[in-house]
Amino acid sequence: MPQSFLSTRARTVVTNESTNPFHEVTKDSWNPTTNPTGYINVGVAENTLMHTAFLKYINKPLTLPAKYLTYNEGGSGSTRLKNSIAAFLNKHLRPAIPLQASHLLPTNGLSSALEHVSWSFADPGEGILLGRPYYGMFIPDLSLRSGSVVVPVKFDDVDPLAMDAVGKYEEAILDFQRRTGKNVKVLMLCHPHNPLGRCYPRDVLVALMRLCQRYQVHFVSDEIYALSVFENGVDEQPPAVPFESALSVDLTGVIDPRLVHVLWGMSKDFGANGIRLGVIISQANRDVHFALGGSTLYSSVSGLTDHLVSVMLEDFEFTDWYIRRNQELLAEGYAYTTTYLKDHGIEYATGCNAGFFVWMDLGKRFCELHPGESEGGDIGEKVMRRLLKKKVFLANGAFCGSERDGWFRIVFTQGDGLLSEALARIVAALEG
Repeated sequence: MPQSFLSTRARTVVTNESTNPFHEVTKDSWNPTTNPTGYINVGVAENTLMHTAFLKYINKPLTLPAKYLTYNEGGSGSTRLKNSIAAFLNKHLRPAIPLQASHLLPTNGLSSALEHVSWSFADPGEGILLGRPYYGMFIPDLSLRSGSVVVPVKFDDVDPLAMDAVGKYEEAILDFQRRTGKNVKVLMLCHPHNPLGRCYPRDVLVALMRLCQRYQVHFVSDEIYALSVFENGVDEQPPAVPFESALSVDLTGVIDPRLVHVLWGMSKDFGANGIRLGVIISQANRDVHFALGGSTLYSSVSGLTDHLVSVMLEDFEFTDWYIRRNQELLAEGYAYTTTYLKDHGIEYATGCNAGFFVWMDLGKRFCELHPGESEGGDIGEKVMRRLLKKKVFLANGAFCGSERDGWFRIVFTQGDGLLSEALARIVAALEG
């Protein structure tokens, strides 16, 4: 369809997507046997480390009841699914108030959940706070169709996950109000953090909740990496902060519980991006559930996914083993990657103990190797061009809202063969 037949927003998407190298990368994926010259993709947050175990579990006869071939209980998932998610998360997230099926609204992935959150809480032009750096797709998920405005929070030299960062969020709220005359309606966290791979300390979560209470802002914690935590045996500083869910906080005297919401899904903790199962958890705000009751038609979980996830999450013996083994492999992947980076003079953000990624400063190493290239700025773009020439794809810091030029995110959960090839190509791109 010609672009002139599209809306302004749709035309913008077409323009942006036509220049996005990701599409070329996915069409020419590396395979050591059939396509050894293809692109190595370590830019997308996928975890393949446990795929064999996952497939072994699900590739056995399943008896699918006929009701899953119908609309069943509607777009927000079956009662069985919600009960199984509630029981599973009660075990692992240890909420202060145990989860019930009525607290949950399943969706076909967290992208849909994020858009629902934006639509529910922020009118067009109103603000959603998002600390830098951030998961790049938060921007379209939260603003593309809802018309809300993502407000990136700049921290300068302050640790984005430390107590001093709370003041930066407040400055952003007041600045947005002053510039636009509109209010900030949501504070969006990724906890554990993507791309920094760290967890927010409990006292910082509480301080951010108090800030939200003061300005009547919804506190939304995306906890899709909640169980993808691991022991960091590499870095001495800063000490790793254990993960504690926002659900585990006693909200009495802290914040109106109607302002607190948590997101979770199968994509990361179970390495199953293609399963398409997310959930919005809102324990005290019934209006959210009523408001989204109709729109869940557009984000409904498939019957097969509903049944499969219910069966899996009810099997505590399997999920306990799966989570434990996945965490062991995450620790190994992190250690391998960071050791390689140090051996090749590449600095990275230390102290990670969650997620699939390392946040690394390729720009600094590039400038050390090529002093003449440091002139003119935009080092990240120069490095990105070199990476793509070597056919390796990373998430550029600019896409992640980095405050410093030259930073990139590498995903280390794609298997040893692909990872070692990716690291070799990255070094070759910097040195060439």
